[in-house]
Amino acid sequence: MATNDADMIEMLRAARTIAVVGLSSKRLRPSYGVAAYMQQHGYRIIPVNPSETEVLGEKAYATLSEVPVRVDIVDVFRDSDAVPAVVDEAVGLGVPYLWLQQDVIHEEAAERARAAGMKVVMDRCISNEHRRLML
Repeated sequence: MATNDADMIEMLRAARTIAVVGLSSKRLRPSYGVAAYMQQHGYRIIPVNPSETEVLGEKAYATLSEVPVRVDIVDVFRDSDAVPAVVDEAVGLGVPYLWLQQDVIHEEAAERARAAGMKVVMDRCISNEHRRLML
């Protein structure tokens, strides 16, 4: 089930805080470039990566559950097999939106997220969609 443009526009307009799971401080990694782009366009980026302490001027957290602020979108830059655990955490926290980056695909976990009331985007780059839909 693909998310349509109207749903993505709603998500991008409603969101202010994006937890980026798998965000790396390495500038050449896609996660860094995408998060930097979103930050430059007014979103607060929260890094979620147990291997980082700070990325893009924001304190990093080992897990979603440790993030002390409300998260609007969980943006996942992890291997697809890591998605079910991320979805479990996001559902438990009541996060409204889940965004699985390009090549991150897990149909069963996405369906669980939808069943819990989350809107889900899968296998699409959030910065590319922002550029296409919002600028």
